[in-house]
Amino acid sequence: MISWFRKLAQSWVAKVLFVLLILSFGIWGIEDVVRNIWQETAVVRMEGSRIEVPEAQAAARRELQRIQRQLGPSFEPDASIRQAVAAQAVNGLIQEHAQRIEARKMGLATPDEQVAEYVRAIPSFQMGGSFSRAILDQFLRQNDMSEAMFLQIVRADLERMQLIGAVRAGAPAPEILTRALFRWERERRVARVAELPLLSAPEPEAPTDAQLQRFHANNPDRFSTPEMREAVVAVLSPELLAEQVEVTEEELHAAFENRRGQLGTAERRTLEQALLPTEEAARTLAANWAQNPDFAAITQAAEAAGGTALSLGTVAQGELPVPELAEAAFAAPEGGVTSPVQSPFGWHVLRVVSIQPGQEVRFEEVRDRLRQEVATEKAADLTFDRANRIEDAIAGGATLEEAARQFGMAVATLRMDAQGNDAEGAPVPLPVPVAGRQEAIRAVFAAEPGQAPRLQELRSADAFVAVELRQVIAPALKPFEEVEADVRLAFLTDARRRHQEERAAALLAAVQGGQALEAAAAAANIPSERMGPVGRQPQQPQPGTPAVPPELLPILFTLKPNEPTMVPTRDGFVVAQLLEIVPPERAEEDAALSSARRTVQAQAAEDLEAQFAAALRDRAAPRISPTLMQQVVP
Repeated sequence: MISWFRKLAQSWVAKVLFVLLILSFGIWGIEDVVRNIWQETAVVRMEGSRIEVPEAQAAARRELQRIQRQLGPSFEPDASIRQAVAAQAVNGLIQEHAQRIEARKMGLATPDEQVAEYVRAIPSFQMGGSFSRAILDQFLRQNDMSEAMFLQIVRADLERMQLIGAVRAGAPAPEILTRALFRWERERRVARVAELPLLSAPEPEAPTDAQLQRFHANNPDRFSTPEMREAVVAVLSPELLAEQVEVTEEELHAAFENRRGQLGTAERRTLEQALLPTEEAARTLAANWAQNPDFAAITQAAEAAGGTALSLGTVAQGELPVPELAEAAFAAPEGGVTSPVQSPFGWHVLRVVSIQPGQEVRFEEVRDRLRQEVATEKAADLTFDRANRIEDAIAGGATLEEAARQFGMAVATLRMDAQGNDAEGAPVPLPVPVAGRQEAIRAVFAAEPGQAPRLQELRSADAFVAVELRQVIAPALKPFEEVEADVRLAFLTDARRRHQEERAAALLAAVQGGQALEAAAAAANIPSERMGPVGRQPQQPQPGTPAVPPELLPILFTLKPNEPTMVPTRDGFVVAQLLEIVPPERAEEDAALSSARRTVQAQAAEDLEAQFAAALRDRAAPRISPTLMQQVVP
């Protein structure tokens, strides 16, 4: 039998089987690699570049965060908005890549030194007049970016600025267009205006009970209870978990050392400075200043030597822009004069007028505060870990209340309307931080019946919230007896509005029939006033001067002379007739033309940039993968 196996192993059939077996194990071990050989990973392919999924996902997240910061906590993106954000982010990347390709073709480059200098000069990364690495790191964490990614974005932006700057530099400002814009902006108009406020309408006839009940039934949206929702709301936040976090003595002392400058009060000094053009003049003035502290005399001496002198006020060491200057100023005693210090501006001499000593705090004084801060910081990491475990528990079949009890969430079952009020109109207490209340309410009213709860981060508060919708109580018409007073008031208000609308329509018809508004209004016993000249932008009128109703102003600039119009306003109705179009005054033409010319040139530059960008995009011929775009949606 053994000899038979040996002969079989030497046959070509066995060798083929062994090769197939080895290949199958090899492919099984590198399954992902083999499978991905023919799998597309680029969201966009274009001539000379490609945009991979991770790059597009990061851009979409940044774009969504930017929009959320701009619109505030009231903004709640739904699925369609997220898809639009993803498309906008990808289109932005396509534009950047197309411009980058063109920059490479033109040989544009940005040295590392220039990139670093640009980053250090960004105002939002400054603290006390100097670059703060800590602020940059915080920015990178908030935007989910590495330093290399950020520097690459800055480099590409600087190259784009070189490229686009050359295009925008040739933007023209045609004189005929400039003058047309000037006339349009400075044009003013005069009108005769008749206002018919609701309050001036006569008292309507008292309605019958039958009229009120019919009005009540015909306007259910005005006299119904709001939609109410019953839901379980659970919240997870670092504050809730802070008590569960252990903070060691070593961590407290380390936090104290790291925050010593923030816990205490920095020393501040009142300084006077003289700036001289030469070192010799600075040394002479320093010697004289040490003998005679009279600042008026020093000011005269500095100006005679071709320099200046001024008081710097009371400053901390970090607020002085030149490190060498700050070091010299804070090393000198009170009343002392520093040796000359050179900067790019010249030679500085400083005198310390007075010193406000800094105040340091002892560790024991801030121990409890430090413990709370460190615990909250550590709890923030724990919060994300708990959030993942809560989502796993809910996916495994646990109810929201069960998951909340298991993982230490604050939970409440409540019933409220879209304003967060109960049936009596009182605010419903929510187990969320105050800053996140409105977001939590929107989450309750965004939930769908039967939808499994999921954790979502509250952007306005450092917390997570999950909602399990129990019941939707539809609006219901309130009984007539409960809202009779409101129904009566609404009925009378509508009657006044109908009365004033009929009078306004009749007045408009009279003017359209050939009468002047002044005469037609006088015949109808409706007061009218001549208003203007007014410009396109509403301005505060002079005391005693009637103001054009804001609802009328934009329509007024669409009328032809003597043309009338009728406009509903917040207080009633307005009928107006354009009397005169006032051209710009000659005296203001020069200054205004200069402003209009800058506006035209800026708009022309934007148009040129847009056309150039569109041409680069067309040349790059981007091809977007619809399938991979679904992975980009944030």
